[in-house]
Amino acid sequence: MSDTIGIYLHIPFCKSKCPYCDFFSGKATQTDYDRYTDILKSSIIYWSGQTYKKVSTVYFGGGTPSVLGADRLSKLLKTLQNSFEVLPDAEITVEVNPDTGKSLDFEKLKRTGFNRISVGFQTAVERELQALGRIHTAEDALVTTKNARVAGIDNVSLDLMMGIPYQTRESLKESIDFCASCGVKHISSYLLKIEEGTHFDKIKSQLSLADDEEQAKLYLFAVEYLEKLGYKQYEISNFAKPGFESRHNTAYWKCGEYIGIGPSAHSFLNGKRFYYGRSTEDFEKNIIIPDGEGGDEEEFIMLSLRLKSGLNFREFEELYRHPLSPLQLKKIGNFANAGYMELDEEHACLTPKGFLVSNAIISELLA
Repeated sequence: MSDTIGIYLHIPFCKSKCPYCDFFSGKATQTDYDRYTDILKSSIIYWSGQTYKKVSTVYFGGGTPSVLGADRLSKLLKTLQNSFEVLPDAEITVEVNPDTGKSLDFEKLKRTGFNRISVGFQTAVERELQALGRIHTAEDALVTTKNARVAGIDNVSLDLMMGIPYQTRESLKESIDFCASCGVKHISSYLLKIEEGTHFDKIKSQLSLADDEEQAKLYLFAVEYLEKLGYKQYEISNFAKPGFESRHNTAYWKCGEYIGIGPSAHSFLNGKRFYYGRSTEDFEKNIIIPDGEGGDEEEFIMLSLRLKSGLNFREFEELYRHPLSPLQLKKIGNFANAGYMELDEEHACLTPKGFLVSNAIISELLA
Protein backbone atom coordinates (compact mmCIF):
# COMPACT_ATOMS: atom_id res chain seq x y z
CA MET A 1 0.00 0.00 0.00
CA SER A 2 1.32 3.44 -0.94
CA ASP A 3 2.33 5.99 1.67
CA THR A 4 0.58 8.74 -0.31
CA ILE A 5 -3.08 9.57 -0.88
CA GLY A 6 -5.21 11.71 -3.14
CA ILE A 7 -7.75 14.27 -1.93
CA TYR A 8 -11.01 14.95 -3.78
CA LEU A 9 -13.06 18.04 -2.88
CA HIS A 10 -16.63 18.15 -4.17
CA ILE A 11 -18.12 21.54 -5.05
CA PRO A 12 -21.89 20.92 -5.44
CA PHE A 13 -22.80 24.12 -7.32
CA CYS A 14 -23.59 24.98 -10.95
CA LYS A 15 -25.00 28.09 -12.61
CA SER A 16 -27.40 25.78 -14.43
CA LYS A 17 -28.04 22.03 -14.38
CA CYS A 18 -27.14 20.18 -17.58
CA PRO A 19 -29.95 17.83 -18.68
CA TYR A 20 -27.65 14.78 -18.86
CA CYS A 21 -25.91 15.24 -15.49
CA ASP A 22 -26.66 13.09 -12.44
CA PHE A 23 -23.91 14.46 -10.18
CA PHE A 24 -24.95 16.05 -6.91
CA SER A 25 -25.11 19.76 -7.77
CA GLY A 26 -27.47 22.71 -7.98
CA LYS A 27 -27.83 26.48 -8.06
CA ALA A 28 -26.82 28.59 -5.06
CA THR A 29 -26.11 32.14 -3.91
CA GLN A 30 -22.84 33.85 -3.02
CA THR A 31 -23.82 33.45 0.63
CA ASP A 32 -24.22 29.70 0.05
CA TYR A 33 -20.77 29.61 -1.53
CA ASP A 34 -19.24 31.30 1.53
CA ARG A 35 -20.98 28.99 3.96
CA TYR A 36 -20.04 25.86 2.06
CA THR A 37 -16.43 27.01 1.82
CA ASP A 38 -16.32 27.28 5.61
CA ILE A 39 -17.89 23.81 6.02
CA LEU A 40 -15.38 22.35 3.59
CA LYS A 41 -12.45 23.99 5.39
CA SER A 42 -13.58 22.45 8.70
CA SER A 43 -13.90 19.04 7.07
CA ILE A 44 -10.42 19.29 5.54
CA ILE A 45 -8.99 19.96 9.00
CA TYR A 46 -10.95 17.00 10.42
CA TRP A 47 -9.66 14.57 7.80
CA SER A 48 -6.07 15.71 8.24
CA GLY A 49 -6.26 14.10 11.68
CA GLN A 50 -7.35 10.75 10.26
CA THR A 51 -4.21 9.83 8.30
CA TYR A 52 -0.46 10.35 8.39
CA LYS A 53 -0.07 9.92 4.64
CA LYS A 54 1.32 12.59 2.35
CA VAL A 55 -0.87 14.04 -0.39
CA SER A 56 0.27 13.39 -3.96
CA THR A 57 -2.82 14.67 -5.82
CA VAL A 58 -5.68 17.09 -5.13
CA TYR A 59 -8.79 17.34 -7.30
CA PHE A 60 -11.53 19.97 -7.05
CA GLY A 61 -14.56 18.48 -8.84
CA GLY A 62 -18.27 19.06 -9.03
CA GLY A 63 -20.57 20.55 -9.97
CA THR A 64 -18.65 23.55 -11.17
CA PRO A 65 -15.79 24.45 -8.80
CA SER A 66 -15.01 27.59 -10.80
CA VAL A 67 -18.27 29.22 -9.66
CA LEU A 68 -16.59 29.73 -6.28
CA GLY A 69 -14.03 32.06 -7.83
CA ALA A 70 -10.27 32.14 -7.33
CA ASP A 71 -10.39 33.62 -3.80
CA ARG A 72 -12.51 30.83 -2.29
CA LEU A 73 -10.69 28.11 -4.22
CA SER A 74 -7.35 29.47 -3.01
CA LYS A 75 -8.58 29.57 0.60
CA LEU A 76 -9.62 25.93 0.36
CA LEU A 77 -6.29 24.86 -1.11
CA LYS A 78 -4.34 26.85 1.50
CA THR A 79 -6.35 25.16 4.25
CA LEU A 80 -5.47 21.79 2.77
CA GLN A 81 -1.80 22.73 2.41
CA ASN A 82 -1.71 23.86 6.05
CA SER A 83 -3.51 20.72 7.26
CA PHE A 84 -1.86 17.93 5.23
CA GLU A 85 1.69 17.39 4.06
CA VAL A 86 1.23 18.08 0.35
CA LEU A 87 4.16 16.89 -1.75
CA PRO A 88 6.07 19.64 -3.62
CA ASP A 89 5.29 18.00 -6.98
CA ALA A 90 1.66 17.19 -6.18
CA GLU A 91 -0.80 17.39 -9.08
CA ILE A 92 -3.49 19.91 -8.09
CA THR A 93 -6.49 20.08 -10.45
CA VAL A 94 -9.61 22.24 -10.56
CA GLU A 95 -12.56 21.66 -12.87
CA VAL A 96 -13.65 24.76 -14.76
CA ASN A 97 -16.71 25.59 -16.84
CA PRO A 98 -15.80 27.90 -19.76
CA ASP A 99 -18.62 30.29 -18.80
CA THR A 100 -17.04 31.09 -15.43
CA GLY A 101 -13.52 30.09 -16.49
CA LYS A 102 -13.12 32.88 -19.04
CA SER A 103 -12.98 35.46 -16.21
CA LEU A 104 -11.28 33.32 -13.56
CA ASP A 105 -8.09 34.68 -11.96
CA PHE A 106 -5.75 31.90 -13.05
CA GLU A 107 -2.70 33.84 -11.89
CA LYS A 108 -4.00 33.71 -8.31
CA LEU A 109 -4.75 30.00 -8.67
CA LYS A 110 -1.24 29.41 -10.00
CA ARG A 111 0.34 31.33 -7.09
CA THR A 112 -1.65 29.26 -4.59
CA GLY A 113 -0.48 25.98 -6.11
CA PHE A 114 -3.02 24.89 -8.72
CA ASN A 115 -1.14 23.37 -11.65
CA ARG A 116 -3.78 21.54 -13.69
CA ILE A 117 -7.10 22.71 -15.16
CA SER A 118 -9.87 20.44 -16.43
CA VAL A 119 -12.31 22.31 -18.66
CA GLY A 120 -15.88 21.05 -19.20
CA PHE A 121 -16.03 21.68 -22.94
CA GLN A 122 -18.03 18.79 -24.55
CA THR A 123 -18.21 20.06 -28.16
CA ALA A 124 -17.15 22.92 -30.43
CA VAL A 125 -20.39 22.81 -32.41
CA GLU A 126 -22.99 25.37 -31.35
CA ARG A 127 -26.02 23.21 -32.20
CA GLU A 128 -24.61 20.36 -30.11
CA LEU A 129 -23.82 22.68 -27.19
CA GLN A 130 -27.42 23.90 -27.22
CA ALA A 131 -28.74 20.33 -27.33
CA LEU A 132 -26.64 19.54 -24.25
CA GLY A 133 -27.94 22.60 -22.41
CA ARG A 134 -24.46 24.07 -22.09
CA ILE A 135 -24.28 27.78 -21.19
CA HIS A 136 -20.93 28.51 -22.84
CA THR A 137 -19.56 28.82 -26.35
CA ALA A 138 -16.52 27.27 -27.98
CA GLU A 139 -14.92 30.72 -27.87
CA ASP A 140 -15.34 30.74 -24.08
CA ALA A 141 -13.39 27.48 -23.92
CA LEU A 142 -10.66 28.92 -26.12
CA VAL A 143 -10.35 32.01 -23.91
CA THR A 144 -10.32 29.87 -20.75
CA THR A 145 -7.55 27.56 -21.94
CA LYS A 146 -5.51 30.49 -23.26
CA ASN A 147 -5.81 32.43 -19.99
CA ALA A 148 -4.77 29.40 -17.97
CA ARG A 149 -1.70 28.83 -20.10
CA VAL A 150 -0.74 32.54 -20.07
CA ALA A 151 -0.88 32.36 -16.26
CA GLY A 152 1.60 29.50 -16.34
CA ILE A 153 -0.79 26.55 -15.97
CA ASP A 154 0.21 24.55 -19.02
CA ASN A 155 -1.35 21.24 -17.96
CA VAL A 156 -4.86 21.75 -19.34
CA SER A 157 -7.48 19.09 -20.11
CA LEU A 158 -10.67 19.39 -22.14
CA ASP A 159 -13.75 17.16 -21.78
CA LEU A 160 -15.19 15.96 -25.07
CA MET A 161 -18.50 14.11 -25.41
CA MET A 162 -19.41 11.58 -28.09
CA GLY A 163 -22.79 10.25 -29.18
CA ILE A 164 -24.61 13.50 -28.41
CA PRO A 165 -27.67 14.77 -30.30
CA TYR A 166 -26.94 15.77 -33.94
CA GLN A 167 -23.29 14.71 -33.74
CA THR A 168 -21.67 13.21 -36.83
CA ARG A 169 -18.19 11.90 -37.48
CA GLU A 170 -17.42 15.21 -39.22
CA SER A 171 -18.63 17.33 -36.30
CA LEU A 172 -16.72 15.13 -33.84
CA LYS A 173 -13.57 15.66 -35.93
CA GLU A 174 -14.24 19.41 -35.79
CA SER A 175 -14.40 19.27 -31.98
CA ILE A 176 -11.23 17.18 -31.71
CA ASP A 177 -9.41 19.60 -34.03
CA PHE A 178 -10.59 22.46 -31.84
CA CYS A 179 -9.17 20.76 -28.73
CA ALA A 180 -5.83 20.24 -30.44
CA SER A 181 -5.78 23.86 -31.65
CA CYS A 182 -6.10 24.98 -28.01
CA GLY A 183 -2.79 23.26 -27.30
CA VAL A 184 -4.17 21.17 -24.44
CA LYS A 185 -2.16 18.27 -23.02
CA HIS A 186 -5.08 16.00 -22.14
CA ILE A 187 -8.50 15.12 -23.54
CA SER A 188 -11.22 13.14 -21.76
CA SER A 189 -13.46 11.80 -24.52
CA TYR A 190 -16.45 9.80 -23.36
CA LEU A 191 -19.75 8.53 -24.72
CA LEU A 192 -22.98 10.15 -23.57
CA LYS A 193 -24.84 7.89 -21.16
CA ILE A 194 -28.47 8.57 -20.30
CA GLU A 195 -28.52 8.44 -16.50
CA GLU A 196 -31.70 7.49 -14.65
CA GLY A 197 -33.58 10.45 -13.19
CA THR A 198 -31.96 13.11 -15.40
CA HIS A 199 -33.93 15.38 -17.71
CA PHE A 200 -32.53 13.49 -20.71
CA ASP A 201 -33.88 10.28 -19.19
CA LYS A 202 -37.36 11.80 -19.11
CA ILE A 203 -37.26 12.96 -22.75
CA LYS A 204 -35.01 10.31 -24.29
CA SER A 205 -37.70 9.21 -26.75
CA GLN A 206 -37.57 12.74 -28.21
CA LEU A 207 -33.79 12.92 -28.52
CA SER A 208 -31.92 12.35 -31.76
CA LEU A 209 -29.27 10.03 -30.35
CA ALA A 210 -26.76 7.73 -32.03
CA ASP A 211 -27.59 4.03 -31.71
CA ASP A 212 -25.05 1.55 -30.31
CA GLU A 213 -23.48 0.89 -33.69
CA GLU A 214 -23.05 4.58 -34.48
CA GLN A 215 -21.68 5.26 -30.99
CA ALA A 216 -19.12 2.51 -31.54
CA LYS A 217 -18.06 4.06 -34.86
CA LEU A 218 -17.68 7.50 -33.26
CA TYR A 219 -15.63 6.08 -30.38
CA LEU A 220 -13.29 4.08 -32.62
CA PHE A 221 -12.83 7.08 -34.91
CA ALA A 222 -11.97 9.31 -31.92
CA VAL A 223 -9.43 6.81 -30.59
CA GLU A 224 -7.68 6.58 -33.96
CA TYR A 225 -7.79 10.30 -34.73
CA LEU A 226 -6.62 11.40 -31.29
CA GLU A 227 -3.69 8.99 -31.62
CA LYS A 228 -2.73 10.64 -34.92
CA LEU A 229 -2.72 14.02 -33.16
CA GLY A 230 -0.39 12.72 -30.45
CA TYR A 231 -2.93 12.02 -27.72
CA LYS A 232 -2.17 8.50 -26.50
CA GLN A 233 -5.04 6.52 -25.03
CA TYR A 234 -4.23 5.41 -21.48
CA GLU A 235 -7.75 4.63 -20.20
CA ILE A 236 -11.14 3.86 -21.73
CA SER A 237 -12.06 7.54 -22.06
CA ASN A 238 -8.79 9.38 -21.50
CA PHE A 239 -6.04 10.50 -23.86
CA ALA A 240 -2.90 12.51 -23.17
CA LYS A 241 0.34 13.81 -24.53
CA PRO A 242 3.16 11.68 -23.05
CA GLY A 243 3.71 12.53 -19.39
CA PHE A 244 0.40 14.37 -18.97
CA GLU A 245 -1.87 11.51 -17.90
CA SER A 246 -4.12 12.43 -14.96
CA ARG A 247 -2.21 11.23 -11.91
CA HIS A 248 -5.25 11.66 -9.66
CA ASN A 249 -7.60 9.51 -11.71
CA THR A 250 -4.90 6.97 -12.52
CA ALA A 251 -4.47 6.41 -8.78
CA TYR A 252 -8.17 5.51 -8.57
CA TRP A 253 -7.75 2.92 -11.30
CA LYS A 254 -4.69 1.46 -9.57
CA CYS A 255 -6.56 0.97 -6.28
CA GLY A 256 -4.77 3.92 -4.67
CA GLU A 257 -6.16 5.42 -1.48
CA TYR A 258 -7.98 8.74 -1.44
CA ILE A 259 -10.24 10.85 0.74
CA GLY A 260 -13.37 12.36 -0.81
CA ILE A 261 -14.64 15.45 1.00
CA GLY A 262 -18.13 16.81 0.26
CA PRO A 263 -21.67 15.51 -0.29
CA SER A 264 -21.71 12.39 -2.53
CA ALA A 265 -17.89 12.09 -2.35
CA HIS A 266 -16.41 8.58 -2.02
CA SER A 267 -13.27 7.54 -0.15
CA PHE A 268 -10.92 4.56 0.10
CA LEU A 269 -8.74 4.64 3.21
CA ASN A 270 -7.10 1.93 5.31
CA GLY A 271 -8.68 -0.78 3.17
CA LYS A 272 -12.22 0.55 3.68
CA ARG A 273 -14.55 2.26 1.22
CA PHE A 274 -17.09 4.79 2.47
CA TYR A 275 -18.92 7.87 1.25
CA TYR A 276 -21.04 10.87 2.11
CA GLY A 277 -24.70 10.85 1.09
CA ARG A 278 -26.17 13.33 -1.38
CA SER A 279 -26.96 15.92 1.28
CA THR A 280 -25.04 19.02 2.30
CA GLU A 281 -26.71 18.84 5.73
CA ASP A 282 -25.49 15.28 6.33
CA PHE A 283 -22.03 16.24 5.10
CA GLU A 284 -21.89 19.10 7.59
CA LYS A 285 -22.79 16.60 10.33
CA ASN A 286 -20.02 14.28 9.04
CA ILE A 287 -22.45 11.39 8.50
CA ILE A 288 -20.37 8.75 6.70
CA ILE A 289 -21.83 5.67 5.02
CA PRO A 290 -19.68 2.46 5.04
CA ASP A 291 -19.24 0.78 1.64
CA GLY A 292 -17.32 -2.39 2.47
CA GLU A 293 -13.75 -3.52 1.88
CA GLY A 294 -11.70 -2.21 -1.01
CA GLY A 295 -8.84 -3.47 -3.14
CA ASP A 296 -9.91 -7.11 -3.50
CA GLU A 297 -9.08 -9.34 -6.50
CA GLU A 298 -12.23 -8.55 -8.45
CA GLU A 299 -11.81 -4.81 -7.98
CA PHE A 300 -8.16 -5.02 -9.02
CA ILE A 301 -9.08 -6.85 -12.24
CA MET A 302 -11.95 -4.51 -13.02
CA LEU A 303 -9.96 -1.31 -12.47
CA SER A 304 -6.81 -2.61 -14.20
CA LEU A 305 -8.78 -3.35 -17.35
CA ARG A 306 -9.96 0.25 -17.53
CA LEU A 307 -6.35 1.17 -18.27
CA LYS A 308 -4.61 0.72 -21.59
CA SER A 309 -1.70 -0.87 -19.70
CA GLY A 310 -4.14 -3.54 -18.60
CA LEU A 311 -3.88 -6.38 -16.10
CA ASN A 312 -0.35 -7.32 -15.01
CA PHE A 313 -0.24 -11.03 -14.16
CA ARG A 314 2.83 -10.84 -11.90
CA GLU A 315 1.47 -7.86 -9.98
CA PHE A 316 -1.82 -9.71 -9.43
CA GLU A 317 0.00 -12.79 -8.12
CA GLU A 318 2.22 -10.75 -5.79
CA LEU A 319 -0.78 -8.93 -4.32
CA TYR A 320 -3.11 -11.91 -3.89
CA ARG A 321 -0.63 -14.79 -3.46
CA HIS A 322 -1.98 -16.84 -6.35
CA PRO A 323 -2.15 -16.53 -10.14
CA LEU A 324 -5.25 -16.00 -12.24
CA SER A 325 -7.26 -19.18 -12.57
CA PRO A 326 -6.86 -21.44 -15.63
CA LEU A 327 -10.47 -20.60 -16.56
CA GLN A 328 -9.78 -16.85 -16.42
CA LEU A 329 -6.67 -17.27 -18.57
CA LYS A 330 -8.64 -19.35 -21.06
CA LYS A 331 -11.34 -16.65 -21.27
CA ILE A 332 -8.66 -13.98 -21.76
CA GLY A 333 -7.22 -16.07 -24.60
CA ASN A 334 -10.63 -16.36 -26.23
CA PHE A 335 -11.17 -12.60 -26.01
CA ALA A 336 -7.73 -12.01 -27.49
CA ASN A 337 -8.47 -14.35 -30.40
CA ALA A 338 -11.68 -12.41 -31.05
CA GLY A 339 -9.82 -9.08 -31.15
CA TYR A 340 -11.18 -7.72 -27.87
CA MET A 341 -7.93 -8.05 -25.91
CA GLU A 342 -4.18 -8.04 -26.45
CA LEU A 343 -2.25 -10.71 -24.60
CA ASP A 344 1.40 -11.51 -23.90
CA GLU A 345 3.26 -13.40 -21.18
CA GLU A 346 3.11 -10.51 -18.70
CA HIS A 347 -0.23 -8.82 -19.15
CA ALA A 348 -3.61 -8.59 -20.88
CA CYS A 349 -5.30 -5.39 -21.96
CA LEU A 350 -8.46 -4.41 -23.82
CA THR A 351 -8.30 -3.15 -27.38
CA PRO A 352 -10.42 -0.12 -28.40
CA LYS A 353 -12.98 -2.62 -29.68
CA GLY A 354 -12.83 -4.35 -26.30
CA PHE A 355 -13.25 -1.10 -24.37
CA LEU A 356 -16.65 -0.68 -26.05
CA VAL A 357 -17.89 -3.87 -24.36
CA SER A 358 -15.64 -3.76 -21.31
CA ASN A 359 -18.45 -4.26 -18.80
CA ALA A 360 -19.48 -7.51 -20.45
CA ILE A 361 -15.89 -8.75 -20.71
CA ILE A 362 -15.07 -7.94 -17.09
CA SER A 363 -18.31 -9.56 -15.90
CA GLU A 364 -17.38 -12.73 -17.80
CA LEU A 365 -13.86 -12.79 -16.32
CA LEU A 366 -15.23 -12.39 -12.80
CA ALA A 367 -18.03 -14.94 -13.22
